[in-house]
Amino acid sequence: MDIADRVMAPPTRVDGYARRALAASMLGYAMDGFDLLILGFMLKAISADLGLSGAEAGSLVTWTLGGAVVGGVLFGMLSDHVGRIRVLTWTILIFALFTGLCALATGYRDLLVYRTVAGLGLGGEFGIGMALAAESWPSHLRARASSYVGLGWQAGVLLAALATPLLLPVIGWRGMFALGLAPALVSFLVRRAVGEPQSFTARRPAAGWLASLKLLVKDRATAKHSFALFVLCSVQNFGYFGLMIWLPSYLSTRFGYGLTQSAVWTGVTILGMALGILLFGELADRIGRRPAFLTYQAGAVVMVLVYSQLTDPTALLVGGAVMGLFVNGMLGGYGALMSELYPTAARATAQNVLFNLGRAVGGFGPLVVGSLAAAYSFSAAIALLATIYVLDMVVTALLIPERRGAALD
Repeated sequence: MDIADRVMAPPTRVDGYARRALAASMLGYAMDGFDLLILGFMLKAISADLGLSGAEAGSLVTWTLGGAVVGGVLFGMLSDHVGRIRVLTWTILIFALFTGLCALATGYRDLLVYRTVAGLGLGGEFGIGMALAAESWPSHLRARASSYVGLGWQAGVLLAALATPLLLPVIGWRGMFALGLAPALVSFLVRRAVGEPQSFTARRPAAGWLASLKLLVKDRATAKHSFALFVLCSVQNFGYFGLMIWLPSYLSTRFGYGLTQSAVWTGVTILGMALGILLFGELADRIGRRPAFLTYQAGAVVMVLVYSQLTDPTALLVGGAVMGLFVNGMLGGYGALMSELYPTAARATAQNVLFNLGRAVGGFGPLVVGSLAAAYSFSAAIALLATIYVLDMVVTALLIPERRGAALD
């Protein structure tokens, strides 16, 4: 029997390769979080220097996310066809080079092009990293490995929140973008230190690199799973962006919070989210994927409603952390769940396509919350977000199967 047709035994322990693969995956996702947050910090300085309007400045974020959606789909399919590590290094290199080119921008148009192409690389890193971690770690630790990759985003966001206020006044926005060239070195180190996982090399890729996309809807059961995961990823991103973009404004408008108080709240909330991701991986490996998701979804419903009613500053601080734990903690489970529902020939495609389509839907979160806040109030808008987590629970209960500890196909 040809090696490509054999089912390889899954890894049984966390060895050096598994640790290197996880480190590469976490680094890729950390760069995503770091880049998007520093861009938000720098928009005012960029606008002042290049004379950008508010709409032009906002479009830099929009086109970065748009590039990420396209890059996620493209590089996810390529990863399933030519290799995880090879394509991961491509995405890091593209992201690094075009982020560095942003430092040379002379106006809105060239900066927009650089940001969009950098977004292509940025979008590819999530799904490839999740697939790589799932394939290199033992099945009984798979959700924990996925949660560690998810923590990479939080680490990048936290680093950006700490480093940008210190560095931006010293090196300016061009210097901050120039720092983005550093990941180019990371791409070469990853290529040298981490080989392809055995589960990938032991299987012959599907014929044609578009074939992996067809595997997401190959039969009725798979199409049902893909639809359910699209809903889950949409709710995840819609809730995250809807809450995180508007909550500082909510705190300022309703409670008179200044910049320092909002920054403290943001930091505590990020830590709450990180703890939620870490605990989700532990819970999902111990009791199963479905029970873990349903527990967190129910917690999100309760905490969003509770938070909208809080008025005491201390309660707001603690409540924000607990709400973040449930709302964003589910990020720790998608990698393992999708890895177990799709074969190796479509695993990275599933991760990137479904999550990035959810990210595209999530981009409307701030718009919807802002519209509801204008029509009613911020507290009412936040409370109404609880309904999307009820939808999450229904879809999980009816359409998501339990695959804890399943061997990867």
